[in-house]
Amino acid sequence: MTDPIRLARERAGVPDTIDVADCRSLLDAFNQACRRYHDRPAFTCMGRTLDYAELDRLSADFAAWLQHDTALQPGDRIAVQLPNLLQYPVVVFGALRAGMVVVNTNPLYTEREMRHQFRDSGAKALVILANMADKLPAVLPDTDIGLVVMTEVGDLHPAPKRWLINAVLRYVKKMVPKVDLRGVVPLRQALASGRQHAFTPFVAHADTLAVLQYTGGTTGVSKGAMLSHGNLLANTLQAAELFKTYGFHPDKPGEALVEPLPLYHIYAFIVGMIMLVTGNQTVLIANPRDIDAFVRELRKTRIAGICGLNTLFVALCRHPDFAKLDFSQLRVTVSGGMALTRAAADRWHEVTGCEIYEAYGLTEASPVVAVNPGGRNQLGTVGIVVPSTEVCTQDAEGRELPMGEAGELCVRGPQVMQGYWQRPEETAKVIDARGWLHTGDVAVIQDDGYVRIVDRMKDMILVSGFNVYPNEIEDVISMHPDVIECAAIAVPDEHSGEAVKVFVVRKHEGLTADSVRAWAKERLTAYKVPKHIEFRDILPKSNVGKILRRELRAPAPVQAG
Repeated sequence: MTDPIRLARERAGVPDTIDVADCRSLLDAFNQACRRYHDRPAFTCMGRTLDYAELDRLSADFAAWLQHDTALQPGDRIAVQLPNLLQYPVVVFGALRAGMVVVNTNPLYTEREMRHQFRDSGAKALVILANMADKLPAVLPDTDIGLVVMTEVGDLHPAPKRWLINAVLRYVKKMVPKVDLRGVVPLRQALASGRQHAFTPFVAHADTLAVLQYTGGTTGVSKGAMLSHGNLLANTLQAAELFKTYGFHPDKPGEALVEPLPLYHIYAFIVGMIMLVTGNQTVLIANPRDIDAFVRELRKTRIAGICGLNTLFVALCRHPDFAKLDFSQLRVTVSGGMALTRAAADRWHEVTGCEIYEAYGLTEASPVVAVNPGGRNQLGTVGIVVPSTEVCTQDAEGRELPMGEAGELCVRGPQVMQGYWQRPEETAKVIDARGWLHTGDVAVIQDDGYVRIVDRMKDMILVSGFNVYPNEIEDVISMHPDVIECAAIAVPDEHSGEAVKVFVVRKHEGLTADSVRAWAKERLTAYKVPKHIEFRDILPKSNVGKILRRELRAPAPVQAG
């Protein structure tokens, strides 16, 4: 009997396996790209483009500085807390080339979130944007970070544009806070110093740890998924085979893909790596929430592709000037991070003339598992399984289910993480003895080999593509002195896909929804703050006292808030 998954790859022109013979690590792929495509544009942001040769030189400068002017050693963790600027690929590849482990960190994290991630990872160094450094004085004393590198938005632009950008942000828009920190090293100083030294290439192997990518996984506590060079290299090559079906490959050097999603998110991170492997250009959008500026940036570039998620596509289509853009070169739009709605896909096609190709992945799989191939898009599915990857659905007892029957989607392949950082018990919960990664998502593998995601098994809330975990929300709100207990669930939201709703049992009626929300805003990143708050006299519980979130999902009258 023919394997439908293999047959689906064959029909799409995608190989059944990937060949990693030429590359042992992510660094090998990076070095090859810089040699082969040295004069091609690699990354563009705010009108400035780094070609592959400049990316090679600047990242080597940063690596040399780390090797010669710091006490950091290969294997040490370096946190990178940057938005989508040219500094991000320079710093990340520089750190990897020096043998460091990159800890991707959301620049919008609160002090509590930063403190947890820095302490848990054992990070010894941090690279941060000056605009976002106001929390550092309160956080650093509780961490092992002894080295801080700071950069400003315009630092990789040539003078006088660099001076103008930085001066306007600092003195006119007042967007750079005054921070009292000693010993901070400006990024430009580090690069200049590194240029004076010889860079010694670090030799990485497939099992060498490359990135700690923090995620809640299937439980509330944020854990570092250990992604090795082999994991990330494999997933880059796997996903690149699907991107080739969209026309992104080395013989099209002028092709540009717009990346508005943050590179610190694993989805965008791997897309950037795919573009390097295929020799194409990535256009970075520093602040996609500024839709006016985003549309102006799109006007400057004749783009072949764009990556995003449902909420972004909806917001762009609502902008009055978006439909006026030239979409004649736009061939592909890739959606990931959250479920794609048919309404958003239809509207996008109406405005741009381009289909949206939905993909599926998770941090623990580096992240790509399935992608809709070019020319064979099947809306409502997440596409075909990438090469060298097995999938199955299993029931609650771990038995494999027949094709077409809904069950927990399980994944096995070279992109599956090494495990959770310093959490073997948590690792054992998601990777079984046979090497299957249990995703926590309910899926159907169709007879034609395409995968359809049905629902999530756990209580995770997905807000605009970001994982939000009820346990974390509940921990924060339950610390309020006037809260007895609480429970968080997901509710549908037309803008963000899902929103957080919290049920609160309060000590007295003086506690309002606004005060609960204000408490949360001080302690949680914006997308985690509850949008809806409902007060209850009691919360439903099991016989052993566990709050039953499933009962809270049933309609109930709102008492207040």
